[in-house]
Amino acid sequence: MKTFVNSVSGWDHIFAAAIFGLNGRKVLAIAMPWVSHTGNGYYYPVVPAALLLIDAHKAWIFFLASLFAFGIELPLYKLIKNGIKRDRPCEALSNIHGRVSPSDQFSFPSGHTAAAFVMATLISYFFPLLSMPVISWALLVGFSRIYLGVHYPTDILAGMAVGLLSALAALSIVV
Repeated sequence: MKTFVNSVSGWDHIFAAAIFGLNGRKVLAIAMPWVSHTGNGYYYPVVPAALLLIDAHKAWIFFLASLFAFGIELPLYKLIKNGIKRDRPCEALSNIHGRVSPSDQFSFPSGHTAAAFVMATLISYFFPLLSMPVISWALLVGFSRIYLGVHYPTDILAGMAVGLLSALAALSIVV
């Protein structure tokens, strides 16, 4: 896995620099730190509470699926991140400067993106009408992490996979 990550680093550097180069767009400078913050997880407990208003039974199953999904996602994310130990773009590339303080040392995979995709997958499963907005939000969380200089595109793709697979595993247990 570490070899794969290193083999795509040229591609990653080009795309990360291009996205980081969107600097100067006032709307992005304001929106992206906020979008990234929504992926921190502080708001995630509010989701099942809000879903109680829509369908109490589904909300409780959603809550259980969330517990299982994050119980899978977090250790998997930590295991991969501490196994790969990939430096963040803001540390490795001289033309990229972090616009936020990273939550930990390494970049692969993106934990914000993994968590956002856990939530987006579960919400989409239980409440299909919300699929488009929540998947769009999860994709924006990933984009924001590149824009802010703390992740490469492959970090985001790996985070998406970790989040999606963790949610699907949890659904296979709970549903």
